[in-house]
Amino acid sequence: MAAANIVELSSLTHRYADRVALRDLTMDVSAGTILAILGPNGGGKTTLFRILATLLTPTAGTARIAGHDVVTAQGAVRAAIGVVFQYPSLDEKLSVLENMHHQGHLYGLSGAALRTRSRELLQRFGVDARSGDTVEKLSGGLKRRVELAKAMLHRPSVLLLDEPSTGLDPAVKLALFQQLVELKEREGVTTLLTTHLMDEADRCDRIAIVDQGKLVALDSAAALKQVIGGDVLTITTADPHALRPRIEARFGGAITLVDGGLRVERECGAAFVPTLIEAFPGEIESVTVGKPTLDDVFLHLTGHRFEERRGGETDAQPAG
Repeated sequence: MAAANIVELSSLTHRYADRVALRDLTMDVSAGTILAILGPNGGGKTTLFRILATLLTPTAGTARIAGHDVVTAQGAVRAAIGVVFQYPSLDEKLSVLENMHHQGHLYGLSGAALRTRSRELLQRFGVDARSGDTVEKLSGGLKRRVELAKAMLHRPSVLLLDEPSTGLDPAVKLALFQQLVELKEREGVTTLLTTHLMDEADRCDRIAIVDQGKLVALDSAAALKQVIGGDVLTITTADPHALRPRIEARFGGAITLVDGGLRVERECGAAFVPTLIEAFPGEIESVTVGKPTLDDVFLHLTGHRFEERRGGETDAQPAG
């Protein structure tokens, strides 16, 4: 029997003045899923995160978490979610345990129950030995662990993480993800994380690709890569603009101009290389063949490279 949908979005739309940040976004997330919301800066991820966290009211459409509407039942939604923001929300001058207790008080926890739950979570996330230290003494990775422990105090069914790997080294990122897997396996927690990192998204159960406020695709990483239908060839040549239409005329299929080279999607790419070189002797400098990546999928689905939209305007509401 399929797991019930714990997050349900229907025609979700949001505008900032004359700019549309989310466009008619519809998707469902099954309970016990780790879902990556993948997109470049300015693509709509942060706006979606803020709506799900009940920090922003959508212009149109609906979003429900654990059966509760994020606009009309905010109290119930907040009880069902744990939130970890991109930048730490810990009080640097308080100890780890003091941060946990203050968080617990916000959810009506107190006394022995709060102390027991706090110790249990700090031990689970491997920071119990630092419980008496002030947060300012912790590394970025340890602060992230405390953030996760704090978010799980009230036993939420859904965990929302905004760019959780910001500022972390690769080993810490991997450890963080393993903790999300453990939360799913031990407590059935559903995790939605926003990210612009392909390797982070690749580890998740499912990926929602969001670009320019629209849901471009939603599936597992393996299924998304299958849309390429073969290998990806990258061709370097002195005059890619001139060679591009000739390759298309000779072999068919669309050829994409990327970073001064030509990108070709082809089944059995390695076997195709000699045929390609023989067809255009002396004109091809090099050919590389690789299996599809999520970057290739993004280019295939949107028509532009992922990096082209990084570093642009964010989808957060302008100040003022």
